[in-house]
Amino acid sequence: MSFTSLELRSLVTPDGELRLTLEDVPVGDPGPDEVILRVDAAPINPSDLGTLLGPADVTTFTADASSGRPVATAKIPPQAAAFAAPRIGKSLAMGNEGAGEVIAAGENARHLIGKVVGALGGSMFTRYRKVNADDVLAFPEGVTAKQGAAAFVNPLTALGMLSTMRLEGHSALVHTAAASNLGQMLNKLCLADGVELVNIVRSQDQAAILQAIGAKHILNSTDPDFHEQLIAAVSETGATLAFDAIGGGPLAGQILGAMEAALVAKTPPTTPYGSPVHKQVYVYGRLDRSPSVLPSSPGMAWGIGGWLLFYHLKRIGRAEELKLRQRVANEITTTFASPYTREITMTEALDPAVIRAYQRKATGEKFLLLPSQD
Repeated sequence: MSFTSLELRSLVTPDGELRLTLEDVPVGDPGPDEVILRVDAAPINPSDLGTLLGPADVTTFTADASSGRPVATAKIPPQAAAFAAPRIGKSLAMGNEGAGEVIAAGENARHLIGKVVGALGGSMFTRYRKVNADDVLAFPEGVTAKQGAAAFVNPLTALGMLSTMRLEGHSALVHTAAASNLGQMLNKLCLADGVELVNIVRSQDQAAILQAIGAKHILNSTDPDFHEQLIAAVSETGATLAFDAIGGGPLAGQILGAMEAALVAKTPPTTPYGSPVHKQVYVYGRLDRSPSVLPSSPGMAWGIGGWLLFYHLKRIGRAEELKLRQRVANEITTTFASPYTREITMTEALDPAVIRAYQRKATGEKFLLLPSQD
């Protein structure tokens, strides 16, 4: 049995344009340990947008359907050309994750035929996807593809943050951009697991989102007394680990400074080097691409580093990863439920107005792609 899939692809052209197209792609027969799923739903995550839209100026997107299928094109600013250079002439498949029904399988995976599964294999903005059976997550009976579409990136990231905390000997967390879909999942996990969590948001509307799900420590970084609130919350929770989605600007440094101030107030150091307790901020997003600014006195026991889900999964090993995946499957309609504000087809995903809407990455807005409905 062979299939031809319709796939959303992104290409940087030699003349400085980014082009989004829908292409026919053959899908070969599944091997003994492979399955083919019809991709019924795939979320458009912030982690998808860096590749999907690259450094294009989204305000310049135009669409042309003269060939029968839409082609969306945008200009790449000259100052960003160097970042796009490695991609010139390479048509890239899109989509980190998705879910759908298994419609074909090799001899060792036939027990999955007819089941709704999720997959984290890349190239998920497509009608059909062939993947290894060991890489899919089978959901309990009654879970739909829409409910299971976002079973990997955000849920495993939230679980990975807690896993990192335990692995490195911390006991509480600070999280920025905390009203996001991921942030809400992290709050539910921390409440369930008895972990103290300090949430940093940027508006009262975002704070209200977290209040509605029972979050305890919610700080608005625009408040005039934010720094004092941060020291108090870090002192109360004992948080010495933070995950920062902002990246640039002063926030990561402010968190380190607050951790040091809280520790020094509790146990005054006997040396000029500050508290000996290690404080760590992991940057896992770059909503602000400006340089990170450090405080003048965070002590000498601190670190700032990058954190990526895929690297963490390799760090903990396959057995631990499978435990995390199983928890996601068990709680996909509760702890890890993802609400969507808009569902779109792949054709609609190439509409310039729609592109600009999902590129905003606005808090409370999440787009769900429906590849099999195009």
